[in-house]
Amino acid sequence: MTIFSTAQHIARTTRRDPRGHMIPLMLGCAVASGAITLVAYLLWPTWEADVSSAPARLPVSIGATIFNVPPTAVRMKIQRHSGPQERVDLSFSFPSLEAPEAPKHFSADTVEDAIQPIDRIFVSISAHHDSLAPDTRVRTIYPRYLEQAAAPAQDGLTERAFRDGSPYGNEDLFLADAPGLNARCTRDAATPGMCLSERRVEGADLMFRFPRSWLAHWRDVADAMDRLTQQLHGPKG
Repeated sequence: MTIFSTAQHIARTTRRDPRGHMIPLMLGCAVASGAITLVAYLLWPTWEADVSSAPARLPVSIGATIFNVPPTAVRMKIQRHSGPQERVDLSFSFPSLEAPEAPKHFSADTVEDAIQPIDRIFVSISAHHDSLAPDTRVRTIYPRYLEQAAAPAQDGLTERAFRDGSPYGNEDLFLADAPGLNARCTRDAATPGMCLSERRVEGADLMFRFPRSWLAHWRDVADAMDRLTQQLHGPKG
């Protein structure tokens, strides 16, 4: 009705003064433009800018066992989805145990400057398919390949060397009771030594990897593995 009345008014004004229709026409255009702008604002999609809708945790099933993993901690993009999976590889900042930020990209000129000490603990969760349990391996398999002599315990941590020529040559086994810790570590050489510690949670095995140098504060490392296990799966039953 407003547009129709405006048109009638313009027609009457034009007959009296051919130039008199300009002002009403400009007013009509301004009103129409404002209406279009308002409708466009109200209908403009805003969901793309809402990054808070991303899930804080992804429920994944590994070995028929449910784990809740932070999406940003998943190291491989193909694994970054919920549902059944055979394996998921994660990393967490240490000692905060927060999911790390997205990696930065470096050029060939700056890659040497980008090399930094490892500050992450890596976790791989995989279905074990009834293979030998990690704690059973520590009790029954590893002792077959250890040197007879054991180094004196340092701050509650015992170190045993594997024999040269054995399947675990150039590695050492570290054991502690309180808190519980077992880790098989390579020795420092051209590259820093790394440690591997495993534990079983229902149908899946968790494999933790971290620098051997962290064993200077082994209680913090043992606590970190306990905390990550609880964060990913829940408290021990």
